[in-house]
Amino acid sequence: MEHLQQVLFDGQGKRKYLTAKERDAFIGAAELASPEIRTFCMVLAQTGCRISEALDLTPDRIDFDAGVIIFETLKKRRKGLFRAVPVRFEVLDALDLVHQVRRSQSMEKHRNKPLWTWARNTGWRHVKTVMNKAGVVGPHASPKGLRHAFGILTTQDGVPINKVQKWLGHSRMETTAIYLDALGDEERAYMEKFWKNNR
Repeated sequence: MEHLQQVLFDGQGKRKYLTAKERDAFIGAAELASPEIRTFCMVLAQTGCRISEALDLTPDRIDFDAGVIIFETLKKRRKGLFRAVPVRFEVLDALDLVHQVRRSQSMEKHRNKPLWTWARNTGWRHVKTVMNKAGVVGPHASPKGLRHAFGILTTQDGVPINKVQKWLGHSRMETTAIYLDALGDEERAYMEKFWKNNR
């Protein structure tokens, strides 16, 4: 439980993850941003990747046929560890439209160039701006908050924990399992039944 506190809540007990409603508001606000910021925000929200992993993304890691984005897991100590995360085809289409991914895949010199050429702090600042426009404020209004939201919402929707572990690039199942303990609709439904029966 102490580990849950550290990951999902700050020192003042404020959550560090977005709710489904806040995540939807963020995605809606991102739709109004410039095309490059919009696609960046889409990738973060739809895959749960780390900000550094998104910034490392190149055209050759977009697999249109399989419907996945392939990330190199950058937090692990050795390089060359990749994971494929399924995404909606409209996300892939948006990436192609904005970043000319298919065209770049056919050109040797463009295949391995990052889709976004920003520094990490620039990407972080863009996300914060979209969070503010969405009305999301607090310690959870960050790229990490989107990652935590992805972990929580996928587990609450019944995605097997080993799949969530793979998509997030966690080395240990215990790390992913913290998302099972977050307050969700099902847990609230139990309490609402209790409140109804014990007025």
